[in-house]
Amino acid sequence: MFELDIRSRKPIYEQLIEKIKEMVIHGVLQPDEQLPSVRTLSSQLTVNPNTIQKAYRELEREGYIYSLQGKGSFVAPLGPELRGGKKNEIREELLRLMAEAVFLGFTEHEIGALYRQALEQKKEGEQ
Repeated sequence: MFELDIRSRKPIYEQLIEKIKEMVIHGVLQPDEQLPSVRTLSSQLTVNPNTIQKAYRELEREGYIYSLQGKGSFVAPLGPELRGGKKNEIREELLRLMAEAVFLGFTEHEIGALYRQALEQKKEGEQ
């Protein structure tokens, strides 16, 4: 389900967070779908359970998942309030990244092409 690069300089819990977010955004993980338990994922990835728990806690804090005591962790439905807050966060991050891209010489055409590529990936994820 998840592939992590243990040789990467990026911490494993951050890699796991990114992978789960990506799967939620692309529709691979559906709202209210149950995620693997900490123990199960820990044994599958041969990673310390505390690492998995840390990733799940961060995803819950960010609103991507929710936990039910005794039942496990589930993908959170993206309601309008969550989307609004997330949109503002992403808008700020995009502005920062675009300013850096412009500084490095990206053209309007190149940035537009990246946007179209993201749209295509979204369409493929919905199919």
